[in-house]
Amino acid sequence: MKDNRQRSLERLRHIQQAISEINLFVKTVDKKYFLENQVLCSAVLFQFSVIGEAIVHVESEILNKHEYAWYKVRALRNLISHEYFNIKMEAVWDVIIKDLPVLEQKIDNIIKTEF
Repeated sequence: MKDNRQRSLERLRHIQQAISEINLFVKTVDKKYFLENQVLCSAVLFQFSVIGEAIVHVESEILNKHEYAWYKVRALRNLISHEYFNIKMEAVWDVIIKDLPVLEQKIDNIIKTEF
């Protein structure tokens, strides 16, 4: 049986992978193209769901050592899963551009310092 630290590391790596996927998906597109492409929007939302679900399974003791609004990551996942009709894709684009790079650095740092 795996211990909680090992499971946390696996989930953090899932987050890294999901962030890489989002970055790959939007690497060559602009906001207008993103907003007009339903398939792309769906793919990005799925990866944000993966991130939000994975963060729930990372030990709180690990996350609490690293200052970040972790509740926002979970809240986005909940919005996607339960309030999907209220999602504003313009806001998702802003999250990709402004917040995702910060989250990526935070996750990379946690893996580097905790494991």
